[in-house]
Amino acid sequence: MREPVHARRWSHHFLYRSTHLRTTWKFRLGLLALLVGILWLTSGWWTIALARSLVCESDAIPSDAILIENFDPDYLLFERAAELRRKGLAPRVLVPVRADPSSAPNLVGLGTAKVMADVAHLDAMDVVPYREVEPISLNAAYDVLKFLRQQHLRSVIIVAPNFRSKRSSLIYAATLGQGGIAVTCEPVRAVIGVDSWTASLHGIQNVVEQWAKLQYYRLYVLPFRRGPAP
Repeated sequence: MREPVHARRWSHHFLYRSTHLRTTWKFRLGLLALLVGILWLTSGWWTIALARSLVCESDAIPSDAILIENFDPDYLLFERAAELRRKGLAPRVLVPVRADPSSAPNLVGLGTAKVMADVAHLDAMDVVPYREVEPISLNAAYDVLKFLRQQHLRSVIIVAPNFRSKRSSLIYAATLGQGGIAVTCEPVRAVIGVDSWTASLHGIQNVVEQWAKLQYYRLYVLPFRRGPAP
């Protein structure tokens, strides 16, 4: 039965008819399977590319000091710093250690750093207390900047864990760079590398965590920083 002409004249002011197209569950399931298949077939490429995006370029050059990223104590970092000093790349090694409320280096953190330095035959090192205030990496970098200025150091090599090194390079370039201090980077590979991180749950967790933190600092923390923290 057709709608009367007089009804069509006014009804369009209050009502309208539309047509919706919706995909079927078969189509959605097939699309999901296709995406999973593409990811699986190309995993040999994108997993390595993802891991490499977290690693800084190894560009260490002769500098005034070597800075060990000591947020998560790692003996391999001390070992690599000792090797760089023996090669003559820098005469001094700086080791950040978390500060107590009194601003003195935490005794446990300091003792751990000294043990690893002794085992790595690092000899003398300069301890740099840093405040554990969020965002920790950024505020620690400003504490390092203050120390470098006091010691009149103009260049530094950042020795950092492999998958953290890109973030560290960005943070120190943004903070120390504004003080006219040249920054280069030396990534240190552990057992898990860019081509083997998917083989263990720990490797997957590490890469995912470091990728998320890199984006957080790159997109949120660094663009909105307001200069040195007090």
